[in-house]
Amino acid sequence: MSLPRFIEIAVNLGDPMFRGIYREKQKHPDDLENVLQRAEDARIAAQIITAGSLAETREVLDLTKLRSYLYCTAGVHPTRSDDLFSHPGGPTAYIQDLRNLIDSHTHAREDGRIVAVGECGLDYDRLHFASKEAQQSAFELQLNLAQETNLPLFLHSRAAHSDFVRLLRPHLAKLRQNGNADGEPSETEPGCVGVVHSFTGTTDELKELLELGLYVGVNGCSLKTQDNIDMVREIPLHRIMLETDAPWCDLRPTHASATFLEQFRKEDPHLAQRYSPLRLKPERWSASAAVKGRNEPCNIGEVAAVVARLHNIRLHDLAEHAFRNATRLFRL
Repeated sequence: MSLPRFIEIAVNLGDPMFRGIYREKQKHPDDLENVLQRAEDARIAAQIITAGSLAETREVLDLTKLRSYLYCTAGVHPTRSDDLFSHPGGPTAYIQDLRNLIDSHTHAREDGRIVAVGECGLDYDRLHFASKEAQQSAFELQLNLAQETNLPLFLHSRAAHSDFVRLLRPHLAKLRQNGNADGEPSETEPGCVGVVHSFTGTTDELKELLELGLYVGVNGCSLKTQDNIDMVREIPLHRIMLETDAPWCDLRPTHASATFLEQFRKEDPHLAQRYSPLRLKPERWSASAAVKGRNEPCNIGEVAAVVARLHNIRLHDLAEHAFRNATRLFRL
């Protein structure tokens, strides 16, 4: 049987770890090519590299030149919201610079690589990086940017659900009207305008996001606790997406997901090895092995295996649902 296919909707390929740099120290050779090859071996058909600032958007655009299947987002992470106000021309000029990049690299163009506005939203767990006021202002500006560019939203919501929904809701009708939605809205199924990635919220919060017409991205951090497990079980298959958020958010033995992952490894060891290759410490680096403690896109199969067990369906079927959802939203 052929391998299931995946679209990795959130990966930080611009992180120095993929160049062998940890805490500003070079510990092993640049191995980004090895990482990409392992992802290809795991049948990841496309990857979306996330950007968290104007500078990062420029950097990840360069990375998309490495492979035809690499795409990226363009936006400002909530923890970088202060960047807009320290920009020489202020927030308006910052957003215009983002707009110029999108206009030059939108996926509607033959050579387009930008497929979403983001990563944008709110993160009240890390207010030491940016205040609520700065985050909300940056979010509003990017919601307007998505409307103007007809791109879907790549969203972040952490410990800020009430304000997140309050700010997003007034924009939904315009976003759908402008063609940002992936389908025709109806009374029972609103057109989806974006995905809330790396979701770790409650089941009640999930239900409200679904009612707004949003997809939900699941990674290792979405599967840490029993509450997380219960919430992921409630995500409809036509609204779920898969990601690693590598090099972060890996599945760990201490997580609630560990039992399900161990079941998968016992039942299908050959497939499990494809998604979890041999890992060595950075000091023992080898081109043929992954790096211990660093998540990689190829590990998306582990996320899928856990989620498939939570939904009591075949891995291939779960992967195909997520694949189609990502294809629709990001117009891949």
